[in-house]
Amino acid sequence: MNHSELLKLAIKASIDAGAKILEIYKNDNFGVQSKDDQSPLTMADIASNNAIMDYLNTTNIPIISEENKEIAYADRKDWNECWIVDPLDGTKEFIKKNGEFTVNIALCKDGKPIFGVIYVPVSRELYYADVNKNEAYKSVLSKDHDIIKELFLEEDRIATSEPNHELVRVVGSRSHMNDDTQDYIDSIKSNFNQVDIVSKGSSLKFCLVAEGKADVYPRFAPTMEWDTAAGQAICNAVGLNVISRETNEELDYNKENLLNPFFLVRK
Repeated sequence: MNHSELLKLAIKASIDAGAKILEIYKNDNFGVQSKDDQSPLTMADIASNNAIMDYLNTTNIPIISEENKEIAYADRKDWNECWIVDPLDGTKEFIKKNGEFTVNIALCKDGKPIFGVIYVPVSRELYYADVNKNEAYKSVLSKDHDIIKELFLEEDRIATSEPNHELVRVVGSRSHMNDDTQDYIDSIKSNFNQVDIVSKGSSLKFCLVAEGKADVYPRFAPTMEWDTAAGQAICNAVGLNVISRETNEELDYNKENLLNPFFLVRK
């Protein structure tokens, strides 16, 4: 498959997985379990992962998924490309039934995302981006998760907002702001007349900045590679940087330790 075909396959996989998630979301029994790290696992995580694997396994490109068996770095270190998947990003949001959960699929090459797809099953919003082309899009599907118009239309392209020296919108939590994030907000207050906090769950935080609904996203709390790869692709495609606080460089992928450093999303 060529690059374009792989992106279209990832889009199909994300939509199919999202539809399967919603079938379970409509019920009251999610089959919630606790993983070894005490994070929740539901039947929807598993159903979504199985659907995505059915698609991606046809590409013969190796896969890192939150819900697959962990692959040792000795077996991964020579991969020049791989899929990175979170079949249900925001499981806690799913359990709360607030709709702010996503399906994340990215293709990474030489440690960097080259395209990403984020599907929001409840709102049926589909974000997709090609980093090499500097193009990112947002389409809305039908209630049956059908693509109702052509993808990659110019009218559906997303872009960041223009700089505003009066107001800065920071992606964060209104109720659980940690000290590092609060310190960052305090450090930029002198540059603006007003600082607003914009809150969202899951990888939608990346999408807020990419489509101009927020200006900066400080993430000074733990995340894994599958939480960020698709969002980073979408942000990179619109000219945003996802900068490690440790290295001051873009986040890398397929690392020996799949835990991300703290990072900042900004121009």
